[in-house]
Amino acid sequence: MSESSPRVGLALGSGSARGWSHIGVIRALERRGVHPRVVAGTSVGAVVGAFYAAGRLDELEGWVRSLTRANVLAMIDVTLRGGGGLMEGRRLAQLYAEHLADARVEGLDPAFGAVATRLGKGTEVWLREGPLADALQASTALPGLLPPAHFGDDWLVDGGLVNPVPVSLCRAMGAEVVVAVNLNGDLVGRHTRRHAGITRGWGDAEAWLYQHVPDRLRERAATLVGWWNGESDRKGPAPPGLFEVIAGSLNIMQDRITRSRMAGDPPDLLIAPRLAHIGLLEFDRADETIAIGESAVERMSPYLQDLFDSDGP
Repeated sequence: MSESSPRVGLALGSGSARGWSHIGVIRALERRGVHPRVVAGTSVGAVVGAFYAAGRLDELEGWVRSLTRANVLAMIDVTLRGGGGLMEGRRLAQLYAEHLADARVEGLDPAFGAVATRLGKGTEVWLREGPLADALQASTALPGLLPPAHFGDDWLVDGGLVNPVPVSLCRAMGAEVVVAVNLNGDLVGRHTRRHAGITRGWGDAEAWLYQHVPDRLRERAATLVGWWNGESDRKGPAPPGLFEVIAGSLNIMQDRITRSRMAGDPPDLLIAPRLAHIGLLEFDRADETIAIGESAVERMSPYLQDLFDSDGP
């Protein structure tokens, strides 16, 4: 793309572990000469977008490709003390601090913004300045799982509650052409417990909890795992577990909000990786998920060509 090309914005949507596909999307776009000058992200989209804008996407990709199920379980710092979430989120905060310690949102090139939600009012917050690590903690604070982030007088939670695919933020930051990535488009109606992988491997979680909590808390920890897995003494089909209820509810909500918002403010090109079989916490499937992102761009190659040909890059 030449200097006279339109100012391209990349809107990276929420989707937890499915978000590693954003890495594949970015790699594939760059191979086709598409270099966004504006990046907006929500939740995991904010994480990938931030590392990209900070010039550290290689570091993030290397780390996520190395993740195993054991690594993921080790990052789940379950707390039974309250605090707004089932997890403390300390290990995620350490990850952001380690790689993005000196980075500030307003100093990035391409320009970057993250979306969060003001908990008390339910309003959308655009994070355009301040420490980058703090912005990521706010944008990724998944309700019920991670604690909210304190910003001034506000408590902020995951931006997916209000703007799962932040096309509007891209345009507000000056993007003339917006390429959006929706990670949740094929989930509702197809994302069934049998194949979705939401609770895959959570038998390992019980063993991990028994090893890492005091003796007096092990009974409560085992009960927590039962809630997550949907264990029950009742006859008939097992009810969904706590985590499955949270994940399914978020999928429905974000799908409906995304449809509504994009109907009013559609992107110039929508990329929708096929990720229904990737569970919300399957962060250890990065190789597969990144490849799916690359394939999604491959499918859209003719439309990419038409889009930029028509804009005269």
